[in-house]
Amino acid sequence: MRAAIFVERGRDLSLEDVTALTPGPRDVIVKVLASGVCHSDQAVIDRMPGGKPMILGHEACGVVDWVGAEVARVRPGQRVIVALTPVCGKCWFCLRQETHLCEMGAEVFARPRAERGDGSVANAMSGVGSFADVMTVDEASCIPVDTELPPDQLALIGCGFTTGFGAAINTANVGPGATVAVIGCGGVGTSTIQGARVAGASRIIAIDPVPMKRQSAMRFGATDELDPSVEDPVEQVKALTGGRGVDFAFEVVGAEQLQMQALQMTRRGGTTVFVGIAGAGKFVLPTFQMAMEDRTVKGSYYGSARVTRDYPRFIELVETGRVDLGGMVTKHFSLEEVNTALGAMRDGEVVRGVLMDS
Repeated sequence: MRAAIFVERGRDLSLEDVTALTPGPRDVIVKVLASGVCHSDQAVIDRMPGGKPMILGHEACGVVDWVGAEVARVRPGQRVIVALTPVCGKCWFCLRQETHLCEMGAEVFARPRAERGDGSVANAMSGVGSFADVMTVDEASCIPVDTELPPDQLALIGCGFTTGFGAAINTANVGPGATVAVIGCGGVGTSTIQGARVAGASRIIAIDPVPMKRQSAMRFGATDELDPSVEDPVEQVKALTGGRGVDFAFEVVGAEQLQMQALQMTRRGGTTVFVGIAGAGKFVLPTFQMAMEDRTVKGSYYGSARVTRDYPRFIELVETGRVDLGGMVTKHFSLEEVNTALGAMRDGEVVRGVLMDS
């Protein structure tokens, strides 16, 4: 198999011919049809130390090629979306319908999946490893789908769309007439905007320093767009909301400074949602303000999604024209162009780039 492997912090991914390790009885071999390129992939490159090779990519759609003897959820020939987190269906969290917190995650993420030419082994990001032509994943990560939607759109549901859309409708429970601000308008932020729109928000403010992303956000349901580099975004948001701030503010980038901005642009009694992952940073809450202004701060992991329930719902929203996934795909790349695709994302040239099977 061919795979793009993280080897050293800050370096381009290494495109290599590797040998897949023997799959286990609960494993599924999936031919990759499409893989979205996400900021979380770049975060691994920027933050992880070297010495632990990893096949990157975690937002994928594919076709099942082979299943282990104990696999019951999928069969060869089925199209699947590979979930960012597994759903075992048996652990404490899964039984309480919090499947995005499945206890199986850490074990699945750590499994070695391929042997490199030098004899070292590589695991797969999030237990997926979709920057490859073939991936071996646990059955718990495979969600079968029955739809004619193209694979580049289905791939986005595997991570970015579910993370953003779910943050709005699941984590925050945005309701009709709500006012919303979204900091960061890439793939996840755009999905948050679409979630707020579908939920009936009356005002959706898109905040991003990149003009293309702000303009794109308006096409997906934002009612206002703000350039945070022109003037204080908190004051700009308050000027649009009668001086109060928004009911819900979403920080999608993963930066402590922006998280504080999101908190301060939220009205008294409102909810601030941290969607972006800020690494090992710390965020200091103004406790007096939190108590006296009746504020709520929430983290949102994977859009608080129950994927076996939410994936079919999301697909139906796309099929009926309520949600636009195709418009979020700015450009297609081949696997060999993976580093170019990552560069396009870093430079703000795409809402979402997708690697496609050639």
